[in-house]
Amino acid sequence: MSVPAIIVKRRIKGLILSIVGFATAFLFLFPYVTMFSTALKPKGDITDIPPTYLPQHWIWSNFVKVFTEIEFGTYMKNTIIIALATMVIGLIASIPAGYYVARHYFRGRTLFLLVVLVTQMFSPTTLLIGIYREMSVLNLVNTYKGLILVNAAFNLAFAVWILSSFFRSIPKEIEEAAQIDGCSKFQAFRKVALPLALPGIVTTAIFIFIAAWNEFVVAYTLASQPAKQPFSVGLSLLTGYYEVKWNYLFAGSLIAIIPVILLFIFIEKYLVSGLTAGSVK
Repeated sequence: MSVPAIIVKRRIKGLILSIVGFATAFLFLFPYVTMFSTALKPKGDITDIPPTYLPQHWIWSNFVKVFTEIEFGTYMKNTIIIALATMVIGLIASIPAGYYVARHYFRGRTLFLLVVLVTQMFSPTTLLIGIYREMSVLNLVNTYKGLILVNAAFNLAFAVWILSSFFRSIPKEIEEAAQIDGCSKFQAFRKVALPLALPGIVTTAIFIFIAAWNEFVVAYTLASQPAKQPFSVGLSLLTGYYEVKWNYLFAGSLIAIIPVILLFIFIEKYLVSGLTAGSVK
């Protein structure tokens, strides 16, 4: 095959990959574009027949009015508190648990990990009655503590599974070499294992945070007061029996995405540095 033919083949392959990439990106972004378009529409444009995809009048004030339609600021504050606290508690509990499972070969370890994974198959909906009764006995209904503890408990099993896999991928000999150099077991864990497991820790943190951020069923059951409800429950107030305020609903949903995007931007450098860090660093 001649050199020009090879170049043409590579260009065609690159063009095909670009088209597939743009098509895939469009499929993922199309719902958000639709949400953004609807959020900018006045009520009349939404109910028009036939409806128009783009708004006839661009109402940017919908992103501000959503704060007056519902107590959106309070809901966002509650969600941030619950999600961050759930993430911190989940990491504090899952990091040592995942490390112990990865480094200690006790009898029934495989069965234990399987049971941990099976617990993720239980839907929170099936446990709502028991959860509510338990929270009532502990006086944790309509409190941050109750929502944080339940969210952390639901995410703990999968967090332990993820972290145990990452810790298991780190050669044990590296920690043993650190102990020979004078480190204690805890120092070897803190100075060697934790930095090398940073990608797994960041991945786990993202998983816990997003799961707590988007949780609805448990929050709807345990929090009946707006002062403790997250935004997922608050936004449901925009859907009534006779009317759904789609413009405010989508505007609020888009605003709620911003903190998650900021989280990804903030931790990206830590994720990249963790992926590029090695035992020879």
